[in-house]
Amino acid sequence: MASTKISATGRRKRAIAQVRFVPGNGKITVNEKEFEVYFPRETLQMIIRQPLNLTGMTNKYDILCNVRGGGLSGQAGALRHSIARALVNVDADFKGKLKKEGFLTRDPREVERKKYGLAGARKRFQFSKR
Repeated sequence: MASTKISATGRRKRAIAQVRFVPGNGKITVNEKEFEVYFPRETLQMIIRQPLNLTGMTNKYDILCNVRGGGLSGQAGALRHSIARALVNVDADFKGKLKKEGFLTRDPREVERKKYGLAGARKRFQFSKR
């Protein structure tokens, strides 16, 4: 096992998540709220638990999370990224498994900026011939 202070940062879209692992029984707290309350959608909860389920560390640590920026989906992705990075700090043997599943890779996709003269990033206004 690594040192007692296990923490990591993860990012996705505009969201940033910082996690701290504390020895416990698997309770996840996000911004001082219960995990299920902060992320009500089952799919987001599943996304966050993926690295823990893969490594079998579901009930070994309590996870304290701070997330900011972005929306719920981006925050869930950032949280998954940070949990995966923290798990590598716990045990370096997890790196191969987590990397193979793509949990350690930062998703580089960002929202494309809106361009002048257009309705959005690429969408144009309706063309009128007459």
